[in-house]
Amino acid sequence: MSASRRSGATDELGPDEPGASGEPGGSDLLAALLDGMDAALCAFDAAGVVTHWNREAERILGWSAKDAVGRHGFAGWAVRTADAEEVQARLLSAMRAPGRQVHEFALLTKDGGRVLVRTQSAAVRGADGEPAGVYCAFSEVHAQIDLERSIALSEALFEDAEWGVVLVDADLRPAVVNAHASRAFGIGRASALGRPLGELLAQGVEELEAALTHVLAEGAPPAPAEVWVTLRSPAEGEQRRCWRNAFLPLASPLAEEPVPLGVGWLFTDVTEAKRGEQEAALLRFRTKQLHRAARAAAECEDPLEAATVHLDYALAGFADHALIDRLADAPRTPDAAGAVRLVRLAATPAGAPGPSVLTGAAGLPVRYEPGHPALSCVERTGCVRAEAGSVPPELAREWALRRQWPGDAVHALCAVLRSRGRTLGVVTFLRGAARTPFERSDTSYAEDVALRIAAALDLAGATRER
Repeated sequence: MSASRRSGATDELGPDEPGASGEPGGSDLLAALLDGMDAALCAFDAAGVVTHWNREAERILGWSAKDAVGRHGFAGWAVRTADAEEVQARLLSAMRAPGRQVHEFALLTKDGGRVLVRTQSAAVRGADGEPAGVYCAFSEVHAQIDLERSIALSEALFEDAEWGVVLVDADLRPAVVNAHASRAFGIGRASALGRPLGELLAQGVEELEAALTHVLAEGAPPAPAEVWVTLRSPAEGEQRRCWRNAFLPLASPLAEEPVPLGVGWLFTDVTEAKRGEQEAALLRFRTKQLHRAARAAAECEDPLEAATVHLDYALAGFADHALIDRLADAPRTPDAAGAVRLVRLAATPAGAPGPSVLTGAAGLPVRYEPGHPALSCVERTGCVRAEAGSVPPELAREWALRRQWPGDAVHALCAVLRSRGRTLGVVTFLRGAARTPFERSDTSYAEDVALRIAAALDLAGATRER
């Protein structure tokens, strides 16, 4: 038995013998409770005699309950003789002090080693309210420090961390959310608890839930995962963000077999860095395309073929369709007036992918209605963007066909073709519904392509005149 009673110290715990029903007696129950504790525990009576000693105390110091119970204090066995009086006084002072007393001192192990322990001691009072002894719980200082560090780390993560930290339960619902994560979700910390992720995020939920399910079943992934999500913000609307996520499986340390408690989910917003990487990669690709197009066009004997080469190289990763329209009349100068008429010079195949095809041999103007983006592009001598907007597919197709474009076009970008101070025509790039609308960076690229096509068309005109 790891705990023993001395006279007068534990009389109120109950009889030693089991009851008639076979239930354990008071001392047996006390011994089981003491032996099951994770902390080392010993107790002294009012005279300073050891009355209890559990298995954890035996594990730390090596002294068994048989060795310890009945000794007067720690002098001569668990503490150096020079320190015994001070240690005894500090421990027994808890009988006269309110609350718990915390001390640190070195104890001796049975094999002669020394262990620095941190103790918490408090008075044990009898039925009359007078101090009847002292109980002392102790643990190795390094273990206590590890525990305190773990608690401090948890508090720091949930208060001051620059990463979002969310504890997700086994049902994939947030159980704890730190301040950073609540700001990212655009919702209060308490409001996010217990809600499905689908109520917090508009897009990206499937990827996150699949990752959390994988972690619960298989463990943590070897590296952080980047996921694009769309946040629901009442004030700013939907916002698309890129989060770098790390996942940690949480299991109970108290169970004999690992019991999943959920997942620790840490994330940080890397949207700006990710967009910078994408823009840099896109710029490198487009620069290479322009370089390849220039080299290929230099090998073309016909300047019009060179113009279509530039168009074909520009399409890769940029648009689904492209058109070149030249002015039906002479090149237009800035002070020219009158209606603009355009003739289709080249176009990409509308049905299947392939190289651009030269058309318009008959020289018939394209039936562009007034206000058409291509006509506006010539009049303004600048780029014009247009899109069908959020309409049903039938209306979007009608919008495209009415402008003499392929039926699947929903986004358009027209760039003017200018050379030697004159307007020669328009190049139009078209995107389908699967692509995003044209942006400002796309406009710059379209203008670069238009400059090269315009130079080729100008050369073709000059050659024809000679």
